[in-house]
Order: sequence, then structure tokens, then C-alpha cells
Amino acid sequence: MEDRSTSHGNLLLHPGRSMANRSKEPQWNQEEGSLRLFLRGRALNFYGPSDLTDYNISKQADAPSETLQLEWVYGYRGRDCRSNLYYLPTGEIIYFTAAVVVLHNVEEQTQRHYLGHTDDIKCLAIHPDKIKIATGQVAGHELRETKPQAKKKSAAPDESLPHVRVWDSVSLNTLHVIGLGVFNRSVCCLSFSKLDVGQQLVIVDEANEHIMTVWDISKEKPHKIAETKSSGDPVLAVEYHPLEKNQIVCCGKGQISFWTLEGGSLAKKQGIFDKYEKPKYILCLAFADNGDVLSGDSNGNIFVWGRGSQRIINAKLAAHDGGVFSLCVLKDGNLISGGGKDRKIIQWDNTYNKTGPETELPEAYGPVRTLSQGKGGLILVGTTKNCILHGSLDLEFSLIVQGHTDELWGLASHPSQHQFLTCGSDKQLFLWDTQSRSVVWNKEMNDAIHSCCFHPRGGIVAVGTSVARWLVLDLATREIISVHTDGNEQIECIQYSPDGSMIAVGSRDNYIYVYSVSEDGKKYSKIGRCSGHSSFVTHVDWSEDNQYLTSNSGDYEILFWTASSCKMLTNTQVIKDIKWATQNCVLAFNTVGIWPEGVDGTDINGCCKSHNERFLVSCDDFGKVNLFSYPAIQPRSACHSYKGHSSHVTSVSFLFDDSRLISTGGKDTAVLQWQVV
Repeated sequence: MEDRSTSHGNLLLHPGRSMANRSKEPQWNQEEGSLRLFLRGRALNFYGPSDLTDYNISKQADAPSETLQLEWVYGYRGRDCRSNLYYLPTGEIIYFTAAVVVLHNVEEQTQRHYLGHTDDIKCLAIHPDKIKIATGQVAGHELRETKPQAKKKSAAPDESLPHVRVWDSVSLNTLHVIGLGVFNRSVCCLSFSKLDVGQQLVIVDEANEHIMTVWDISKEKPHKIAETKSSGDPVLAVEYHPLEKNQIVCCGKGQISFWTLEGGSLAKKQGIFDKYEKPKYILCLAFADNGDVLSGDSNGNIFVWGRGSQRIINAKLAAHDGGVFSLCVLKDGNLISGGGKDRKIIQWDNTYNKTGPETELPEAYGPVRTLSQGKGGLILVGTTKNCILHGSLDLEFSLIVQGHTDELWGLASHPSQHQFLTCGSDKQLFLWDTQSRSVVWNKEMNDAIHSCCFHPRGGIVAVGTSVARWLVLDLATREIISVHTDGNEQIECIQYSPDGSMIAVGSRDNYIYVYSVSEDGKKYSKIGRCSGHSSFVTHVDWSEDNQYLTSNSGDYEILFWTASSCKMLTNTQVIKDIKWATQNCVLAFNTVGIWPEGVDGTDINGCCKSHNERFLVSCDDFGKVNLFSYPAIQPRSACHSYKGHSSHVTSVSFLFDDSRLISTGGKDTAVLQWQVV
């Protein structure tokens, strides 16, 4: 095999060469018609098409006149966040996922979105006026990605620091930004005061000592009026008492604490368990109509603490099998409790005796995470499997929101319908419909799934797993019709040729496996294995004529292949004029503009061109979706950037008619639907 360090086939200069005296600016070689770009100390050569004339490397490329508008959010964060689901007088339910607060009108099937946050939202509180909302977030990407010494130079605290935003749920305008430079790690819980109509806000920081601060928010500029160390252990909930002035209750690991705010200081009294076994965790709080404090704990018990006291006056032991994850006092004075392990919702009267039927949620929806009063007599239920349901105890609960529960990488748009597939480490394969904005079906597989694609005719899908297996399913029956194993590592990417006659399977073992496909996607025969990458394959694209493949790898190689023989293609005169059917490869001449200055080669996770070839979208490690004009052949092209995801954005895909774009978040497990406007 030829020396690949000098081959035009990989379009890559050898990384071992010294480039100390070489400019790191992009360089255009007019004679070769090639652009040299430096990425993490490596020089990459990209060859422009033969008919490219008057190329000027310093010309500025404009962002497109069109923009993206967030239309729908699929997902809810119930797996690790509490008390984040409420019904508003606007007729909407409010909840969050990733960096988006969703205001969802179930009856009208509409959503509005508050997009003020820069990263993961962890908590939410409703003001007594039911209009103002407070939401708290973690430290943002900009902060986490900056070196410590660079942080110090900042003139003022920026909004990537952990903070709380108070905003108007009707206008979606931000009213206050609280705590920039004050909070350490993230904001874990907060609550508005009740008796003074919400003039104060208590906030607990998730730092080691869980600092509790109280803020006066009645003026235009909020100011801190009290601060104290709360607990060395996790704090799970904090609430202002609705009937006791200046009293705050908080709970968490091994404790429930009753705080009194007096003259700028907070005095603490620990809850006394007397004869009762002290639980490992107090998980949730509620307040009875008479002012008693109710707590649910990890032993499955509900304790009633007397108003104005730190002692238990009533106990419902073993109310649930496993932890009591949520308590909610309804408008009629009854109490409902939600169980973790037993997935039950139980109703209690005001003397704490069971009343009415018990409901057990189906296992597929997961344990109860949070309960709240919905419209009329309905109950809202958020679950640990990121589902939201509504209903009543004597009627069935219906699903409002469903989503992934673990890291999400696989995304593919249907070739002719307003539908798309997602798949992730939770082993779930979802088919979504963008017009009804709902799940068509979901199927649990045996292994974590990392990649997926549609056959061009639309009736067949292929999915790649984390264990080297890839499977073919019938879209209508969801039955598996073919199973293959290639190598012994994760299938990173998978793609059918434009005519559906072949499929390329890119593996973490550095190889691309090519199969011929017959019988409308039901029969597969291996053609061969493309061998030449020195790191795992990240992306593949097919040529429009089905003859060639191009691929990227984890060490920023760009290779080209003749698909029918799996031979590496090294003739630059042929390579530069191939027309590519898709643009999944983040390293290509048509995508050089998506790489900002100084970016790490791993920072951009994916890209996609629109079918009309007007737009190119990239997704990155900073939670951003970026819209460029296509092709993006000018270095550092201008773009529109959009936030909403809180984790690395793993994949983007235009629908078949380019009316919408879908993006998937990694750790945030959210799926966002953007309209092209």
C-alpha cells in the first residue's frame, strides 16, 4: 500500500511534521485548487471542484437570510429533577428539558418556549401570582470550556455562570437575572415567599455546603438579604411556608430543617424524629390546608409535622413500597402521594386515611417523579423515565410527553414523509411524526443503539448498535428482518446509497463495511471492507451516482473510496468533481466554513445540507445548532447560532421537504424541532 502520509487520498499532511514556523491561517493553493486548513496542529487539504473560479480565501461568506425558529420540544427532564411540572392559568403546563422551559397547551397542541438560559435548567418555581416564573441553571458551556486563568480576566460575570432567571410567563420577557458570580456549581432548588405575595425568593446552591440565600425581588434590582450554610449533604427541596411568615422548610439527605428569617439572618431548627426511624433521605415536601408540613421519605413513610413545630404529630408508615417521591395537596384538601419503587399514586383524606382507588403506572412510563394539580380535577404526573401523563385516579392516565432517558446519538429523517427516527443508549428506537408532534411508535432493542438510517424507499430502516451488530427493521411491522455483525466495536454511522442498492456501515474498529442490498432492502450480501483509516470512522457520505464513498475519522482523516471494490481512491482529479448526495462529513471542502478559529476537531459533532442545497447546519459541543449558507467554502463563514440544547448536540437532519430541521442532544436527551422561516 502507498505511503498514506503523502497520499492525496486522505488529503492530510502528516501530523508529525513540525509546523512551528508555518502560519496557521487557512491557505489557498491556486495551482492545485486546494485549501489548507489547520485543525489541532494538523494540516488538512481540501480540493475544490474544477469549475471553481475566482475563489478568494479572504472573502466573507454571509449567513443565510432565512432563520430557524424553535417549533417543538420532545422531552421532559424527570429522570433527576423534582417539582418541575405545573399547570398555569394560561391553560398551559410548564416544565423544562435541556436549556428550554416549555409552556405546553395540551388541548390546543401548541408550545411556547422560554430560551433565556445558557445550559441545563435544574429547578423551577411558580410565583403566587401564577404569572412570574423562576428557573435556575448549572454552570454553562462557556464557563466549563474556558481555562481558569482566562475566566479571571472577564470584566463582569457572564450568563454562563450558574444563576436564576425570573421571567413573565405571558410575555416570556426576563424580569431579573439573580446570582451571577454568587452561586458555585448550580442552583438545585428555589421557592417564592407566599404571605407577602412573592416579594422574596429563597435559593439553594448545589455547592458542597449548599448555601441558602434569600433575595428581595420586589425592587427593579434584586438584592440578597440573608445567606447561610444549609447542609453538607444534598438538599432536594426548599419551600416557603404558605401560612407562617418568614418560615422556610428544606429537606434532603438525612434531614428536614425549619428556618426562620429574622433581621437578615436565618435561624435553623432540625426536625426531630423521636421514636421514628430517621430515613436516609427526605425526598419531598407539601403543606396541608391547616399549615401542617408533610414530608415523604426514602423509607416509604409520610410524616406530618405540626404547624410551627419541628416534631411529628402524625405518621403514615410504609405508605409506599420504596421511596415517596412526590406529595401534592389538591384543591379539595385531599393529599396524593407518588411512589418510586411501586409506581403507585395513592390518595389520602385530610385525616391522612387512604381514600379512593390506587393507581399504578405502567412500567414503561417509570416511577412517579412529581405530582401536581392539573386543569379541573385532573392530576399531572412526571415520571423518572421522562414522561408526562395526565388523568385522574378513577380514570386512566394518558400520555402527553414521552422521550429518551439516556444519551442520544442516532437521527434519521424519512425520505418522503414528515417523520424521523431517533435512537440512543436507552436501547429505545422512536419513530416521531412532526405534524402531529407525537410518537408514532417506540421499540426497545436488546442493546444500546448509536446510529440509524432509512432505505430510500422509506419502508425499511437500519440501526447500528454499540456491540458491533446492525439490524434491519420493517417500518410497518417493526419486525427485525435482518441481523449482521461486523467487527467487535460500536457501529458509528450507517448509510444507504441514494438508489438503495448498497449500504455502508462505519465502525469504531476503523473499517467501513459495504453490502449490496436487494429485494427492496430485505436482502444483504457483503461486498467488502474499506481499510485505511487509522482511527474510528465518524461520518460517511455517498456520491449521487452511487459509485463512491467519502469518510471522516476520529483523527480528522478524509478518505475516498470506490464503493464496488472498497478500494481507496487517490486521484484528486476524480475526487474534486464528485457530486455528493448528502453532507454528513464535517470535514469536506463544502464544510470548511463551519470550523471556527481555534476549535478542537472533536467540537463539531455533525452536519447536514438541505435537500435544495441552500443550507448547511452544524451541531457542536457547546449546545449550539448553527445555520450556514451552502456550500460553506469560505473559512469561518458567518452563521446563525441557536441555543436550546444544554449538552453536546449530537446530530442534525433536515426533513425531506426542508421545511424543518431536527436536532438531538446527547446527555440532555432532548429532541428539538426547528422551523425554517
